[in-house]
Amino acid sequence: MNKPEQLPLTPPVVGHSRPHESAHLHVRGAAPYTDDLPEPAGTLHAALGLSPLAHGRLTGIDVARLRQQPGVVAVLTAADIAGENNCGPLLHDDPILAAEELRYVGQPVFAVIATDRELARRAASLAKQVIRAEPLPAVLTALDAHAQGQYVLPPMHLTRGEPAEQLARAPHRLQGRWHLGGQEQFYLEGQISLAVPQEGGESLLVHCSTQHPSEMQQLVAHALGWHAHRVTVQCRRMGGGFGGKESQSALFACVASLAALRLNKPVKLRLDRDDDFLITGRRHGFDYRWDVGFDDDGRILAADIELVSNAGHSADLSAPVMARALCHFDNAYWLPHVAMLGYCAKTNTQSNTAFRGFGGPQGAIAIEMILDGIARRLGCDGTEVRQRNFYAPGQDVAPYGQRVEELHAQALTAQLLASSRYNERRAEIAAFNAGSPVLKKGLAFTPVKFGISFNVVHLNQAGALVHVYTDGSVLVNHGGTEMGQGLNTKVAQVVAHELGIPFEQVRCTATDTSKVANTSATAASTGSDLNGKAAQDAARKIKARLAALAAERFGCSAELVAFDGGQVSGEGQRLSFQDLVAQAYLQRVQLWSDGFYATPGLHWDKAKLQGHPFYYYAWGGAVCEALVDTLTGESRITRADLLHDVGNSLNPALDIGQVEGGFIQGMGWLTMEELVWHPTTGLLTTHAPSTYKIPTANDCPTELHTALFGVANASDTIHRSKAVGEPPLLLGFAALLAIKDACAAAGPEGSDPPLRAPATAEAVLDAIDAVR
Repeated sequence: MNKPEQLPLTPPVVGHSRPHESAHLHVRGAAPYTDDLPEPAGTLHAALGLSPLAHGRLTGIDVARLRQQPGVVAVLTAADIAGENNCGPLLHDDPILAAEELRYVGQPVFAVIATDRELARRAASLAKQVIRAEPLPAVLTALDAHAQGQYVLPPMHLTRGEPAEQLARAPHRLQGRWHLGGQEQFYLEGQISLAVPQEGGESLLVHCSTQHPSEMQQLVAHALGWHAHRVTVQCRRMGGGFGGKESQSALFACVASLAALRLNKPVKLRLDRDDDFLITGRRHGFDYRWDVGFDDDGRILAADIELVSNAGHSADLSAPVMARALCHFDNAYWLPHVAMLGYCAKTNTQSNTAFRGFGGPQGAIAIEMILDGIARRLGCDGTEVRQRNFYAPGQDVAPYGQRVEELHAQALTAQLLASSRYNERRAEIAAFNAGSPVLKKGLAFTPVKFGISFNVVHLNQAGALVHVYTDGSVLVNHGGTEMGQGLNTKVAQVVAHELGIPFEQVRCTATDTSKVANTSATAASTGSDLNGKAAQDAARKIKARLAALAAERFGCSAELVAFDGGQVSGEGQRLSFQDLVAQAYLQRVQLWSDGFYATPGLHWDKAKLQGHPFYYYAWGGAVCEALVDTLTGESRITRADLLHDVGNSLNPALDIGQVEGGFIQGMGWLTMEELVWHPTTGLLTTHAPSTYKIPTANDCPTELHTALFGVANASDTIHRSKAVGEPPLLLGFAALLAIKDACAAAGPEGSDPPLRAPATAEAVLDAIDAVR
């Protein structure tokens, strides 16, 4: 059989560093987000009245006074919800509007709808005066809730081997407690929804800044008492999500929709940044207690760990977050005997939710703190201790029962240590510290192993539609959402590659529940994996039909037809893709197709916490250097070397951007982003940019070296690439441990500073005082 004719090679579409498909709009400020959409005539604006109590019994609302305020058209309370008063994604324990109980300071109690956004906000600001409630005792910390046995879900327990017996026999024991703060998503575009009645109020179109349009569709329908087919949710793009718009965009979509249906007018609800902070949850803060046994070389023999997360007032996604934390406690290390207990504490604070990494960072950082403590106890370099504990052949099964394939930790670490000059710089830093009484430097290496897939197996599916028009242009719609990460760019690259046409001929449209139904959230780093495969499937079906038509014209088999560079060829003949498509239309060949993909080989027993929850693992490593002022506690990461495994990159430029962005976000969480609740009132006092510090360009290390590992994925992912959304956030661990290393240099040799996270200036000074 003859081989397909080799067309002149064109620049690669997949694997090529191509700009974000909306970059030209972003830099001009011309990319429309939900608030930029033209408001339909008669649009009204909603604002939320918030609970002034952390816990209380709601006895009444002075609705009459609210209705008397200028511009107010209507006031909604829980009694006005026709369907289910719930916006919880898994358990029905999260009311849209408070009904009988006030659960936290900032909980929405009523909604004011007015002719103007500012008038709505002014009326809603009367909440303290119009809400009548009896105060009740509040629980504000996870440890207090844990002590009272107050949880949103039953505890989780994962055990392997004989941890108690092996701990008793271990030559060395390390015991400790540690606290890790939460993290605000701080998406630049806040929560917003615009609900527009359609067909005389018979259906509803909801424009929503959300990572999960299908869930918004379902929850809005439930709140209205409708079937889902009467609700359409659209999202063209988000100004960031980071998990904060996975489940928690629901409350705002539901309120806007309830008001729109009641008044038969478009209603927009856009939160002020302070209200966004006060209403929505964030990354779960964790408290840890551990007991670890190890040998003279620092190899872990057994571990017993307790993880307590601050779930907030409702379950939200706390169960899968804790499950992922337990499944990532091992990080890159072999743990032969282990016992893990996970508790989701119920507190009178915002209900915490998904955040980039989804519990994985909270699980993995615990073992990194433990290994750092072991190394300091033994007087060893932390990197050597880590390497001795890496997964290896014969020691390659995770505590939850999945075999860890592609053991990249050793090779990736060796490459990173060499490129960062780790050993040489360790000596240089020791010399600097010996001669510097005030400024101290620290150096740290941490690895990453991150499992890719949703922990809930049925969520690992995606759909797509691909339309080829008679001029040869292509329109793609898929179930993923674009939040700046470049998902639409990668999916368009996949489709262009499959059809052998230039990237410019492909365009992705807004995510729309009326086009691709029953989609999963764009989360768990699966956006490109799932939607790329689904779009590829759709494009291949169209390509097969076109190949059959071309083969008939060329007088050869369809297998000999090649698509490349906008040309189709076979048996020495060729024609343009556009001409072939035009002929296909005349021949009544279907020029559109659906595509579907379901990740194979996954299974999970959530009761036993055993199974094969991940399709593959992404690996990475970071070396960070820190400089600490021991008089003020100020710290700075002066250099970072990052090496990350993305398989065969679909788009190296986008992937490097994700690696660097994830690292900076992880660094910010662990070094400066501090959440503070008032100890008696329960008010989140850090609820604005003025009081909550996120990293800016000035906090980026002066030297930032980023590289991709460049080894193809062994699993059959889209073009053998790997997910890159969440795993790089864990690279930020090295920043915290570099600061800790600098703090240790302020004390006697062998010091182990009790540095908490975030490592603010106060935390650094406390750690230095402890070792001195």
